Amino acid sequence: MALQADYFKKVFEFNFKAKTSRGYLDDKTSWFIKLWDDINPDRYGLGECGPLPGLSLDAIPEFESVLSSVVRKLCELKRHMSFQQFGAATFQRLKEAIPPHFPSITFGVETAYLDLLQGGKRIIFRNDFLKGKLIPVNGLIWMGEPDFMLDQVHRRIEDGFRCIKLKIGGLDFEQECEILQEIRQRYSGREITIRLDANGAFEPSDAMNKLQRLSKYDIHSIEQPIMQGLDEMAEICEKSPIPVALDEELIRQETLDERKQLLQKLKPAYIVLKPTLHGGLSGCTQWIELAEAFGIGWWITSALESNIGLNSICQFTANYPIALPQGLGTGTLYHNNFDSPLHVKNGFIAFDPTKVWNVELAASN
Repeated sequence: MALQADYFKKVFEFNFKAKTSRGYLDDKTSWFIKLWDDINPDRYGLGECGPLPGLSLDAIPEFESVLSSVVRKLCELKRHMSFQQFGAATFQRLKEAIPPHFPSITFGVETAYLDLLQGGKRIIFRNDFLKGKLIPVNGLIWMGEPDFMLDQVHRRIEDGFRCIKLKIGGLDFEQECEILQEIRQRYSGREITIRLDANGAFEPSDAMNKLQRLSKYDIHSIEQPIMQGLDEMAEICEKSPIPVALDEELIRQETLDERKQLLQKLKPAYIVLKPTLHGGLSGCTQWIELAEAFGIGWWITSALESNIGLNSICQFTANYPIALPQGLGTGTLYHNNFDSPLHVKNGFIAFDPTKVWNVELAASN
């Protein structure tokens, strides 16, 4: 009666050539932590570790060797522990096996552990999401040529989305303004909410001018207008005519004091949380508590995870009252994703308990 740990790797292939301000993406690699009790190996928890190249703290060449080391430590730690002995203290010991600066492994260990505790059925939290609670989500618009982006916008709106998020910074700025102009000619701010994500693409010297130009299109918020870590961000957060949401800015803030000081210094309107990047579920819980204490809004976004990670994030999100659309509509990005009970319809993501997972073959590797 001892708990075991292992991991496997899977490469997910995009349904299209996905463009961001950091370049094109053809595929996305994730590693999956598997936890089980040796007396019942068919019941296992899965957690996804999917660092984003060029962005995540732990997107390094040595990632898999570090993950392998963590799994060995988990096995050693749990050699004489049975499933029934697991509790909060054990959970903390599991997390202590993870070295600093590996938030995606933290997320993977947390969710694999919680999944196993709930019976190994991809249930992380038993909340209303599993009973049909709908979570509003924004429709993500990927970078590309203007016709491609506008086609995405119209498709998302036809599919029922009332909040769309456009990634900007990859085209000529004038072209991006023309896209927004065309959207607003057809849909008012009362009909469609527009969020922007610049991924740090603006130069500090002309960021305020661009923000002023963009504000005439009735923009809800803009994520990370300039690169993270720049002194100008505090002034931009204070004076921007568009509410600023921080995303990449949060990545290197790993302690409670660092996070508190960042929010006190920059005073953003919103923070955008990704468990894979921002300290796992426990890290995001801490960010939410701080944001609410400072009167800062927040929403949660997936970070190109497969349906395994997305499912965990949705269930975590459903623990909170949902005031704003979340960034969780990414389950159809890959043509070789895991089949799951998740589905998006009319701008909401939901869990259909009549549908089944197809993870068994992958998890047996």
